[in-house]
Amino acid sequence: MSRSKHGFYFILLFLISFQSADCNSQTEEKKYAVSILNTPVLNTSDYPSVFGGSGGNEVKLDNKGLIREMEFIAFPNTVFEILEVIPKDGYDILKVTTEDYPYNSDLYIDSRFVNTLDTKPDNRNRSMPDKTEIINKLNTLEGYGYMWGGNYADGIGQLLEYYKPQSELPSAEKDLWSLKGVDCSGLIYQATNGSTPRNTSSLIEFGNGVEIKGMSASEISQILMPLDLITWSGHVIIVLDENTVIESTPDLGVHKSDLLSRLKSVLSERTPVNDWSSTSGKRFVVRRWI
Repeated sequence: MSRSKHGFYFILLFLISFQSADCNSQTEEKKYAVSILNTPVLNTSDYPSVFGGSGGNEVKLDNKGLIREMEFIAFPNTVFEILEVIPKDGYDILKVTTEDYPYNSDLYIDSRFVNTLDTKPDNRNRSMPDKTEIINKLNTLEGYGYMWGGNYADGIGQLLEYYKPQSELPSAEKDLWSLKGVDCSGLIYQATNGSTPRNTSSLIEFGNGVEIKGMSASEISQILMPLDLITWSGHVIIVLDENTVIESTPDLGVHKSDLLSRLKSVLSERTPVNDWSSTSGKRFVVRRWI
């Protein structure tokens, strides 16, 4: 083979290889979605099994009455990276990740709650409200029910449209179907417009630790400030003022109680520590973050 022919084939092979690599890069380009509504984020792609079930008229609950498939509710303008598209009848279920929820869970959203994009948009604005605004918001949430994974207390009415029940539901069932209510960390998440970590596994390290090791309930109560978090991995209690705390629990929903009495009940089961990672066992910390 002459050098000229050899060179020609070399160039041809190079061009084919370049085009193939370019095609592969195009097929692997990232896609994004941005929420245009308050968006339920589940850990399953099977939305109809959660909202409707086999009979089309039930919300899937565990033996404690909780929707364990719920992870959180993404606020409008939350940015998602799309990992997989699962076609449905007239819409898609999207497997996604988001910086707003950096936890080890598979996440799925309904495409009707978002716009899809080829380029990554700016992340949602997470500006922290001031103290007064947060406390006022917490006060307005008193009386709402408990919702596992809930952080938008008024719920998402679109779920009753997109996954329409087979027949008219009682109001309590409608509340479940629309995810009305908040859980403990969802309470502070909503009050801060999603500027605080979504789960207690992050709240235990959020802000700065308050030194409470070895203190009694009375001693701790004297050093607490509004919006301090009395927290452990699994629950958070929010200080409102020198006498009052607020929290959301499965039995009572969002409710207030006496600070000192609540501290005594926590201390009857848990040990106060300054830093969550400093020890193990049943313990709690106080985090000051604002």
